[in-house]
Amino acid sequence: MQTALSTRNRISRKALSFTESVIREMSREAVKYGAVNLGQGFPDWPAPEDIKQKAVEAILDDHNQYAVTWGVKSFREAIAKKTMWFLGLDLDPEAEITVTCGSTEGMFAAMMATVDPTEEVIVFEPFYENYAPDAILTDATPRHVPLYRTDNGFVFDREELRAAFNEKTKAIIICNPNNPTGKVYTKDELEFIADLCKEFDALCFTDEIYEHIIYSGHADDDPATHVCMANIEGMRERTVVVNSLSKTYSVTGWRVGYCIAPPDITSAIRKVHDFLTVGAANPLQHAGTYAMGLPPSYYDDLQVEYQQKRDFIVPALQAAGFKCDMPDGAYYVMCDISDFGFENDIEFTRHLIREIGVAVVPGSSFYRENSAGSQMVRFCFCKKDETLEAAVERLQKLGKS
Repeated sequence: MQTALSTRNRISRKALSFTESVIREMSREAVKYGAVNLGQGFPDWPAPEDIKQKAVEAILDDHNQYAVTWGVKSFREAIAKKTMWFLGLDLDPEAEITVTCGSTEGMFAAMMATVDPTEEVIVFEPFYENYAPDAILTDATPRHVPLYRTDNGFVFDREELRAAFNEKTKAIIICNPNNPTGKVYTKDELEFIADLCKEFDALCFTDEIYEHIIYSGHADDDPATHVCMANIEGMRERTVVVNSLSKTYSVTGWRVGYCIAPPDITSAIRKVHDFLTVGAANPLQHAGTYAMGLPPSYYDDLQVEYQQKRDFIVPALQAAGFKCDMPDGAYYVMCDISDFGFENDIEFTRHLIREIGVAVVPGSSFYRENSAGSQMVRFCFCKKDETLEAAVERLQKLGKS
């Protein structure tokens, strides 16, 4: 006997207010149509053998049960040591570091721990697609401030940013280096943001997952400089740094991230994290302990490798008819597609996947209003040389189509 379904809406307003991940959807479409996947940002080469071996050893050594909820002690100590070397921040691994299930959970746990309903969180757009749902799921109101594409890369209007801050502002999210634009925030820009945070008593959540993927070849050929918001005067006590093993060590599937925050915020993050996921994978944290101790040459080689890929793909995209600039960091290129004559980015992306054989991410997925990104797409270039070469060869068919 069947019973009548309730007329009550079974799906929450929160879940109805955003869509599934467009980025992950593009990966599924790439598989379906046999397209070269330059959409989702994961390397298509093996993770480093020595890091993988440490994970195997940790499993064989039976680090297979629950670890301390907020992270294996040796891993937190390794994070603190590496952060001191790279950023000059002297951290207490017992009170200022929380290991999470990837930076995705790290950002969400940080927001759940600090943001109350009706408070506002400022988000630059285009933004990594998780940030707006994070704000919605915490019952916060996202307030968007645009990044404008100029001859000097993507920039924000300082008066527009100042106007976005008000008595309801609890925090601002920055991604530095930025996904999807490749922008690297200058120290001057960060100081301006910091002054607003201090004036309005706001926090800063800074996603630094691409901190080691940063390039030379702009601004008089000086290398872009990564500056962490926590190093800006007066910001250590109001900054949450979110990071992960994923991009730097080519292990995006491990889902091991971490948050660095002042002790009171760390305590709150740990409580939320405990009930969200209990803890990150124990053996992979032991492998992370090893990864965090790699020498500076590892990071130098990583930067050189990615710069070579950037310097190959961007001119090739420009030759294929895309309007784009060299990113200063991360491994993405935002491209203007207006010269191709498609109604919007969705139609263009479908054509590119099904007829040309290259998968990208439609630009509208990085904007609050679809129309704002309707003539943009994002390419990622964290791929083997032969993958990039195959994509470029296929993109040559664009002019003919």
